[in-house]
Amino acid sequence: MRRKHEARQEIQAAMRSATRLSKISILMVHQGRFKDAESMIEEANGLFSKLGESAKNNAELIYSGIVDAAYQEYSEACIFLKLVKEDRIVSFEEIGVPISSYVLGLADVIGELRRKVLDSLREGQISMGEKYLDRMDEIFVDLTGMGDAYFLISGLRRKCDVARRIIEATRGDVTIEARRKSLEFSIEKLGEKLEEK
Repeated sequence: MRRKHEARQEIQAAMRSATRLSKISILMVHQGRFKDAESMIEEANGLFSKLGESAKNNAELIYSGIVDAAYQEYSEACIFLKLVKEDRIVSFEEIGVPISSYVLGLADVIGELRRKVLDSLREGQISMGEKYLDRMDEIFVDLTGMGDAYFLISGLRRKCDVARRIIEATRGDVTIEARRKSLEFSIEKLGEKLEEK
């Protein structure tokens, strides 16, 4: 029992660290610090590698909530990094995580992409914002079209409901900014015509 308790504490500490590293990695992606983000992800991956060793005699500890949450955050960080840096979505095999954690992490990426859309709009890059919005739509369609898995992965339906609201709010932001830019352009053209006269 003591050894099991020690193993549990060791796993919990490692998974808290992995979750923290994944969260920091996401922030670094937003800042465009891809090398730093990759370094954090690599460090988190090292903690997952040790997880197998720690749980050899206590396999049930791997299926505890803190491990699932850490894998989920790690999945989100890996997917988001590759999406922003390379414009591709990595598979769960590539990053070595359980499929359910991957799917839930993918759902959370939609919220991070909203932030990328808003940053793009703030910088006047409407086409980039539209590109990220399209990615949000693609991910949402894939998640909701998973058949039985949509109902079998605990928490996915709730995350998809949240994602739908996020996407609709983001679509509204992009539409308003596109119309504002169009109006601004029309006013400039009108000003130029009036100056010519």
